[in-house]
Amino acid sequence: MPLSTTPELTDDRRRSLLNTMVLIRTYEEAIRREYYADKKPAFDIGAGLVPGEMHLSAGQEPVAAGICAHLTADDALTATHRPHHVAIAKGVALRPMTAEIFGREDGLGHGRGGHMHLFDPSTHFSCSGIIAEGLPPALGQAFTFKRQGNNRVAVAVTGEGSANQGAFHESLNLAALWKLPVIFVVEDNDWGISVPRSQSTSVVSNAVRAAAYGMPGLRVEDNSVESVYAAVGEAVDRARSGGGPTLIEVHTLRLWGHFEGDAEGYRADLLSVPDRDPIPRYRDELLQAGSVSAEQYQAMQDSATEQVEDAIQFAKASPVPQASEHLKYVFSEGVNS
Repeated sequence: MPLSTTPELTDDRRRSLLNTMVLIRTYEEAIRREYYADKKPAFDIGAGLVPGEMHLSAGQEPVAAGICAHLTADDALTATHRPHHVAIAKGVALRPMTAEIFGREDGLGHGRGGHMHLFDPSTHFSCSGIIAEGLPPALGQAFTFKRQGNNRVAVAVTGEGSANQGAFHESLNLAALWKLPVIFVVEDNDWGISVPRSQSTSVVSNAVRAAAYGMPGLRVEDNSVESVYAAVGEAVDRARSGGGPTLIEVHTLRLWGHFEGDAEGYRADLLSVPDRDPIPRYRDELLQAGSVSAEQYQAMQDSATEQVEDAIQFAKASPVPQASEHLKYVFSEGVNS
């Protein structure tokens, strides 16, 4: 299915999209800085201020900004093990999210989940480190919305590697069968960890798989936030009006490694990556069009830095969970047997 003509965007909307992308990139750069700050040469991923592995989303900001510009706090969104961009765009508060990433008590999950398992009921956001895990929950949320008779929608953001998982196909089939208000968005960043999609997937575009389940499918090729905005806007309108699900694949970009510490020796495209960075490209487009001024862009950067550094200081000041409470929140408390 071809893309519809991109709707005319106001300068306010364009600045809002750019601002979201700038905030996401500022956040990921700061988390990357803190992640490496106290790592020893041996690189123990379990040690330091930020424990565990770290999967950052630099380069994929257009997907998050373009999707979430259409969503309210009451709409649901599920994401992957690379979730920060989508969480920020959905409105998850930076302070508790950062505390969770740092493994601290004031985090979204009291420091128990880490960066791959963020959960925020107030914005209906969740993510998981399990490949394709977010699709069935989004399906369940969409089923609930339809039963309740409201116009809320669910969005499942996943990676191109998950499109070969059973949960992906089962979810698309049921969503189409029951005509549920759900949008499936596949982020194709070319790499399933270190495997190019050409060596793992039999179709050129996962969008063509939508036809097998009787739903519209389209692919956004240029990692443009405005193209994502247009495609998702049409899908959200369709879902809210009872038209059922849509599958969208976005050809996006992973600026950095699959995880922090990834040597990326498998990537033949590294030299071209900086030239494909979507933020300076969109900034320059808006500057040339007069939609944003240099002063406005600087203000975006300054505000993002202030918000992000505040969240990091909050996380560092939050206490570490006590080992004696390792079972807390695992079982319900105060329930009579």
